[in-house]
Amino acid sequence: MGGYFGVASKEDCVFDLFFGTDYHSHLGTRRAGMAVYGEDGFEKSIHNIANSPFRTKFDKDANTMHGYMGIGCISDYEAQPILVRSHHGSFAITTVGKINNADEIIDIILKDKAHFFEMSNGEINATELVAAIIDQKENFIEGIQYAQELIDGSMSMLVLTPKGIYCARDKHGRTPIVIGKKEGAYCASFESFAFLNLGYTQVRELGPGEIIVMNHDRFQTLVAPGTDLKICTFLWVYYGFPSSSYEGVSVEQTRYNCGKNMAKRDTVKPDIVAGIPDSGTAHAIGYATESGIPFSRPFIKYSPTWARSFMPTIQSKRDLIAKMKLLPVEDLIKDKKLLLIDDSIVRGTQLRETSEFLYENGAKEVHIRPACPPLVFGCKYLNFSRSKSEMELITRVVIEELEGANVTDEILREYTDYNSPKYAKMVEKIGEKLNFTSLQFNRLDDMLDAVGIDPSHLCTYCWNGQE
Repeated sequence: MGGYFGVASKEDCVFDLFFGTDYHSHLGTRRAGMAVYGEDGFEKSIHNIANSPFRTKFDKDANTMHGYMGIGCISDYEAQPILVRSHHGSFAITTVGKINNADEIIDIILKDKAHFFEMSNGEINATELVAAIIDQKENFIEGIQYAQELIDGSMSMLVLTPKGIYCARDKHGRTPIVIGKKEGAYCASFESFAFLNLGYTQVRELGPGEIIVMNHDRFQTLVAPGTDLKICTFLWVYYGFPSSSYEGVSVEQTRYNCGKNMAKRDTVKPDIVAGIPDSGTAHAIGYATESGIPFSRPFIKYSPTWARSFMPTIQSKRDLIAKMKLLPVEDLIKDKKLLLIDDSIVRGTQLRETSEFLYENGAKEVHIRPACPPLVFGCKYLNFSRSKSEMELITRVVIEELEGANVTDEILREYTDYNSPKYAKMVEKIGEKLNFTSLQFNRLDDMLDAVGIDPSHLCTYCWNGQE
């Protein structure tokens, strides 16, 4: 995933850029960067943040960089923002999205005898590729539109130029851009809360496919928004920070609603309800409020040092570290029937570790309630995880065990119908494999009801395979 923040200010923008970007740290763990433009031209800084917070790595840059316009990003993948010199002049660009047809686009551009820098994994930096697409056209507006049309997947971006910052939301609005304003400055942000403590007030969100350009005293719409909105529903369930909102809908309130809807359909009677920190907590509060079962914290996340902890590339070690973050409160576990709510189940490894951890500390029962339906299809539109294959999903592992190797999309969709025997069998097998006392997923219709906007405007591909 990733997040971005841009500022155009009458005064030096680096203070706002530094903290506005930092407020997106929950969206990425690998790379971060800032680029600014001022009297001395462009400056850029990129750091690895895998083992240190953004503020620590960029503290020196925040005191030495100067400019009146800037863009920053947190990224889980490529290093960005990148600085480019082309027939458009010099510009910096940062992106959030996914390009499924990168090889085809690269072949088109290489016909003009261009070149790309390969990353260590042999792939091309997606942001560099977007910049190259923009350079195929005569101006930024046409170039950005061309990129939006050419890319199979999704792409939102901020482009910093000497004349202003271009802000372009994905053509289906899968990721957000919200505009804020204060005296002498405008900003653009992925998260709506990121500018509030900096003195900005929200102006509005960009619509799908909308392109604007902003400077310190105004912003102008260059391409009007479309109507085909398909924003990612997982932003409310998991990725979004609790104080944020999308399309005017609060993340925290949505999670309360999810928990309440799950409680209405549940029949178990545990002693306490708990959420897996951090995103599961609000879901659990909603469940406890609706059910009348006490909310409690039977384990605590050790936040002083684990907020940004060492995360090795080997999955088994990552799972161990995820377990080490949680500390048990024995008095709230021993001889108790526990119901735990997490945002989702992906591989299931960490939840299995958590349930075993609770049994080891004396729990009588561990009931698991994911706040979203089973993830059956890998996301085609955003980089939500480092999974290289859909077969890393626990649902796909179980479905292959039940169906054999040749599983079609049609068969997969049968497993997404919560009224079908196949769905019930899949859930039963997942619960057995992960050693839960019981397992019950949130229903798709209940989750969409919790968000509360027109379901046709929400992307649900990862749950039901529907475009």
